[in-house]
Amino acid sequence: MIILRHSHSISRLKQFFLFINKPCQFHTIYKHQHQLYSSKSRSLYSGLLVGKDPTAIATALSLSENLKSFFLGTQIHGHIVKLGLTSDIFSQNNLIKMYSKVGVLSYGLNIFDEMLQRNLVSWTLIISGAIQNGECILGLDIYLHMIRSGLRPNEFTLGSVTKACAIMGAYEFGLCIHSFALKIGMEWNLFIISSILNMYAKLGDIGSAERVFVCMDKLDAGCWNAMIGGYAECGYGFEALKIVSLMQCRGVRMDHITLVNSFKGCSVMGNLEYGKQLHALIIKSELESSTSVMNALMDMYFKNDGKHSALKVFNRMKNKDVISWNIAFGGFSEEGDAREMAILFNELLLIGMNPNHITFSILLRKCGELLDVNLGLQFFSLVLRLGFFDEVNVSSSLISMFSRCGVMGMAYLVFDSVLLKNIITWNELISGYNFICHYTEALKIFCSLWALGVEADKFTFSSILEACYKCGNQQMGRQIHGSIFKLGFASYGYICSSLIKGYVSFGLLDDSFEIFNEPDRLDLASWGVMMSALVHEGHNYEAIRFFNSLIKSGEKPDEFILGSVLNSCAAVAGYQQTKSVHPLVIKMGFEKQEFVSSAVIDAYAKCGDIEGSRMAFDQSFGLNDVIIYNTMIMAYAHHGLVIEALQIFKKMKLANLRPSQATFVSIISACNHMGLVDQGCLLFESMSLDYEIEPSPDNYGCLVDMLSRNGYLDDAKHVIDMMPFPPWPAIWRSLLSGCRIHGNRELGEWAAGKLLKMVPENDAAYVLLSKVYSEGGSWEHAAKIRRVMIKRGVSKDPGYSWIEIL
Repeated sequence: MIILRHSHSISRLKQFFLFINKPCQFHTIYKHQHQLYSSKSRSLYSGLLVGKDPTAIATALSLSENLKSFFLGTQIHGHIVKLGLTSDIFSQNNLIKMYSKVGVLSYGLNIFDEMLQRNLVSWTLIISGAIQNGECILGLDIYLHMIRSGLRPNEFTLGSVTKACAIMGAYEFGLCIHSFALKIGMEWNLFIISSILNMYAKLGDIGSAERVFVCMDKLDAGCWNAMIGGYAECGYGFEALKIVSLMQCRGVRMDHITLVNSFKGCSVMGNLEYGKQLHALIIKSELESSTSVMNALMDMYFKNDGKHSALKVFNRMKNKDVISWNIAFGGFSEEGDAREMAILFNELLLIGMNPNHITFSILLRKCGELLDVNLGLQFFSLVLRLGFFDEVNVSSSLISMFSRCGVMGMAYLVFDSVLLKNIITWNELISGYNFICHYTEALKIFCSLWALGVEADKFTFSSILEACYKCGNQQMGRQIHGSIFKLGFASYGYICSSLIKGYVSFGLLDDSFEIFNEPDRLDLASWGVMMSALVHEGHNYEAIRFFNSLIKSGEKPDEFILGSVLNSCAAVAGYQQTKSVHPLVIKMGFEKQEFVSSAVIDAYAKCGDIEGSRMAFDQSFGLNDVIIYNTMIMAYAHHGLVIEALQIFKKMKLANLRPSQATFVSIISACNHMGLVDQGCLLFESMSLDYEIEPSPDNYGCLVDMLSRNGYLDDAKHVIDMMPFPPWPAIWRSLLSGCRIHGNRELGEWAAGKLLKMVPENDAAYVLLSKVYSEGGSWEHAAKIRRVMIKRGVSKDPGYSWIEIL
């Protein structure tokens, strides 16, 4: 089957829903578990069940587990009843295990309840089965019943319980389990230790995991793997790789789990070089046959911008599973990748591999990212055909894809057609409306959710708080804050971040400080959110004061906090503050981090120290990042150093960096400052001719401003008339400003009329038109414009200057 791109009418999509809204023909168990055993497995099953041998029965049940066949399992269960083995604990335990593995926990619970005698294995299997099937609360409840019955758990029981604690975020219960393990003398059991390390890491308490790890005299590969994976899980990529190196120094043999966790550490840290070294180790150790290792390697390359290397790994893999294909699909994110993704999907079908619901979830979200609704519709038709529409992640991905492609009507139609909506589906729809800036609609959806009694989660509240502060609905924001506090979500970082951003955007700094200063809130993430919100809303001096308080408290800022404070320094031309932050950037090793490095360059430039900007640019040598080059070009442009700006542009091309739309904004601005109109126009034309880049509104704005400033007013007007975007206020101001400079009264009056029609309360149109008249000697007209301003209550914003006091 070959997927071809073709034009679809969106209205035709509605016919798909005729099938969706029909009652399901199969029960959910049939859909997910239905796998009738073939004649081969039937004969194997018949051969195993000869006589009353419990071992043979256990082997047959294991076969049904491996085949995920509920029906085969029930047949064997019937055979057990027929043989009169319902009192045999060994057979009953294996039945519990089988039903748990095939996903029908209720049958396992029935067997457990009917057992006249239970042993520790019975309790452990039902606890483990409940947790594996997502019933963590039930699993913990059964565990407590077991303890009360006087049975002492083994390492497998405690391992399952710690897993449940990690899934549920039950930190205090996890501490109790750890204490109980110490009490009953299991502190040296390596399986227990690795389970506890995993639990602490997933609960975000890497410090406790470190203390447990350090206290152990003897560690097996499982404990080392748990610690490496724990660091990677908590975002400590450097520490994860440090443990990998220590493991090698100690002579502990690395297994496939070590390598999988190591690649996660490389991805977190962005350390492609270390990842390449591990790749060489895989080749040397002949571990290329391990599918899980190669999947992790491919994922690491994708996450470190090594798409070409990732696809080479994928093409060389001999034993690809569906996870391998899913990772490959997940790596497509650039414009032009849609065709490549379709070709790869066609290959998957040709080799007979069956895509799963995760495959379609990834593909649909990628179509949304690539804004390719036509390809998304083709995948949607396959989703319907293969029966994946009722999968939560697939329907959520469909909503996301349609909303990102701007087809919100279809997104809502998908939402409305989902028979069993859960909170994930609601969240996706709210996020979709937020994405297209329809915040009022997002609030309406939330009100419907609330009225229906659907239980909101932390993601719901985080999204709806964004909608509140983006549409300026302060009253509803406060009501939601009250609900958050009442429902116990006030301790979640996502939600607190949204609350801080919201109150800062409303100008309620005291409320945001109150949330920030709550106990257990002063972590680095909270500092970062607070500073970012202050900078975004223009409270730059408060952001700088917060940064100084952070340093005094002994905390070490991360790259995001440093970027925020440098943006504040740039906004207020805080030269001394910039000079004090820059050494801290170097000391902490962030001078080659793109976001921080570009912020340092920009801050020095806006403080008037262009040599400092060039020094910071040179310190970032080796990054070869287009953002850093853009920032340096803009810095030179603002200082009128056009030759130097053009030299950086040439240097950028020599580094084989593809310029972006922002690059041309910078370089055309530089030409504007020096009156190099012909050069600027050639650069604008080269965007589409040489680089196949569609000019953005900002690019057109720069071009119009350059033409207007240098007297090419008719050409500027022609660009405005011909550009593929509707004009906006700033572009009319540029034309009007050019009319003032060059005394074109007629065109100035026309441009002012257009500007006033869009923003009648803006002072710029009045002031510039007044200057057009006064500088042309028409004082009466200028005075008339001033009187109109007074009559309409429009006041001119006063200019201001400032100095920095040392």
